[in-house]
Amino acid sequence: MSTTERRAGIVGGGSIGVAFAVTFARAGWRVRVFDPSAGRRDAMLAEVRTRLDELVLHGLLDEASGDVTARVEVVDSVQAAVADADLIEECAPERVEIKRDLFAQIDHAARPDAVIASASSFLAASKFVDESLPGHARCLVAHPGNPPYLIPVIEIVPAPFTSDDATQRAIALFRQAGLKPVLVGREVEGFVFNRLQGAVLREAYCLVRDGVATVDDIDTVMREALGMRWSVMGPFETVDLNTRGGIASHAQKMGSSYGRMGAERGQNDPWTPELVARVEAERRAALPLDEWETRVAWRDRALMNLIRYRRSTNRTNRED
Repeated sequence: MSTTERRAGIVGGGSIGVAFAVTFARAGWRVRVFDPSAGRRDAMLAEVRTRLDELVLHGLLDEASGDVTARVEVVDSVQAAVADADLIEECAPERVEIKRDLFAQIDHAARPDAVIASASSFLAASKFVDESLPGHARCLVAHPGNPPYLIPVIEIVPAPFTSDDATQRAIALFRQAGLKPVLVGREVEGFVFNRLQGAVLREAYCLVRDGVATVDDIDTVMREALGMRWSVMGPFETVDLNTRGGIASHAQKMGSSYGRMGAERGQNDPWTPELVARVEAERRAALPLDEWETRVAWRDRALMNLIRYRRSTNRTNRED
């Protein structure tokens, strides 16, 4: 597919809707946005321009912000937003009845070949799209990080009734828009992003409740330790590189401790030998053990670069 004349329709002009308008317009798409609030419609273009100005200021936009903003049009109906769109992103509140009504309107007004996606954070498409909807096979969830023009991962979550063609077209279209699609294998509440985030938040709340640490202490551990690591690699690669012998060695040495910590919270999800073997196989396919030392050195350099950047930023902020 070519990005030439690609068009996005956005339904919902809150923070995510505005962020998607920035994302698509930045990628060269024509964008139409609708929100039922006249106040939001009046405010959206200025908010798009402000975000684009910030991208220019930080060297992250190759065009003038005004030229990119000109690709965004605010319209006064759902139908006008979606009528000629290749891809439609619904960004309404997380309420089943609202999304169900909007998907019925969108499906009726959209081109037959358009993909219809929801930015839902927790609700799976099968919760608000019924198979009686004529275009149900082209409906799915496309959940972004916020804001998507800075956090490029977008979770593509097909429902059981979503066609493979619609899923693959969604992946291709979002890639064209500069995002990094992750295909979620089946519908689960919260998908991947919020289930991982939720696991950390649940434990953080418990640690505060139990008097183990303060809110500031927990944020410090995340910001100055785990967050540092996770900004350059994920949790599996982190522990793979933390232990000589890789992730299998880590699981052998640490698995029982993590199991006991989970049991304290009523969670019984052991790292079985079969599960560890599956994870190890995926890690070794990505990084053979004979390359482990080289990757550890890469990790250290990445962290050094991050530390150097943070120090320079802190110094600049102090001067301001």
